[in-house]
Amino acid sequence: MQAEAPIRTHDHTVTRKLQWLALSLTPGVGAGRGRKLVEMYGGIDRLFTASLTELEASGLPGAAAQSLALGKSMELANAEFDHARELGADVIVPGDAAFPRRLLEIYDPPLALYLKGNAEVIDKPGIAVVGTRHPTPYGTGMAERLACDLAARGLIIFSGMARGVDTAAHRGALQAHGHTVAIWGTGIDVVYPAENRKITDQILAGAILSEFPLGTFPAPQNFPIRNRLISGIAIGVLVLEAGEFSGTRVTARCALEQGREVFAVPGNVTNKLSWGPNTLIKQGAALVATWEDVWEALPADVRLALTPPDPPASGEGVPSSLFETEQLPPSEKRVYALMRADESIHIDQLVERLASHLSSSEIFSALFELELSGRIRQMPGKYFVRTM
Repeated sequence: MQAEAPIRTHDHTVTRKLQWLALSLTPGVGAGRGRKLVEMYGGIDRLFTASLTELEASGLPGAAAQSLALGKSMELANAEFDHARELGADVIVPGDAAFPRRLLEIYDPPLALYLKGNAEVIDKPGIAVVGTRHPTPYGTGMAERLACDLAARGLIIFSGMARGVDTAAHRGALQAHGHTVAIWGTGIDVVYPAENRKITDQILAGAILSEFPLGTFPAPQNFPIRNRLISGIAIGVLVLEAGEFSGTRVTARCALEQGREVFAVPGNVTNKLSWGPNTLIKQGAALVATWEDVWEALPADVRLALTPPDPPASGEGVPSSLFETEQLPPSEKRVYALMRADESIHIDQLVERLASHLSSSEIFSALFELELSGRIRQMPGKYFVRTM
């Protein structure tokens, strides 16, 4: 005769986590429906004592009602919870001290979040930085620089760790030795894109969050769902380059619906990637040229609680600005005047265009000094771009 499986007992905190996790793993129950069910039954505990008949009467699909009533959802939750712990992750749910308060303010907060990293940072004030996966050098540079400056002043940088602007934002926060939080559209055990595996380890000084079950692959439909969390967890959303039909539009729309501040960095009107931020500015988003533009729009209590805005973090004496105001030596000024932030220029073009004014050695020396001061950056193939 086969022995019965031992009954697992948990304290109240773990039981509550498992109940919310079980609800999130129930087929046919999303964040919105799950939240309504909990409200309908007056609490998560009451929901899990409801009979199959009661659950079916509440409008749940048959498969979902059976999964909850017959214990299948709870079995899945126990296995998922143990697996998460094995991976060094935690599961946080509404009611936990670590659960981000701002996410409870949105229309459809997640039923459960998988957390890896530092739980203390996810509820701190921060800015979401979002944009295209294929930015120009200007977009990459501005994302990195603004994230660096804002993180240096104590703000958490939230983003989705996608290629392009997201990765640049995370990288900028790390350069400032600040904290950054990546919110994934995959399971917390599925690094995407794969080339970001190295930066993942660095981000864990902050945190990685996902509402998707372990093992979830990067399906296209996951990312618009994820975007509401990126905007919802932050005080405001900073949009850089984004095309007319990009996922960044979803994040910006979510931010507006959630009552979050929307900021945008203007771009070259001839570049299709400028459509998103320039359109948002026309519609009332705050134009951002420097970190001060974001800082001044923060609530007063947040500014007081954060590090006072002392010297810029991004470069010794170099202003983080769209506009160059410092005086440069004549040779550097000539070279710098030919540079653009949204388009690279090859060294041969520089030599050709400046041949009547500067020698090759003067041009090379000016390039070296400009790169050393952080005003320009060298790209592969001896191409150069402005960084601001």
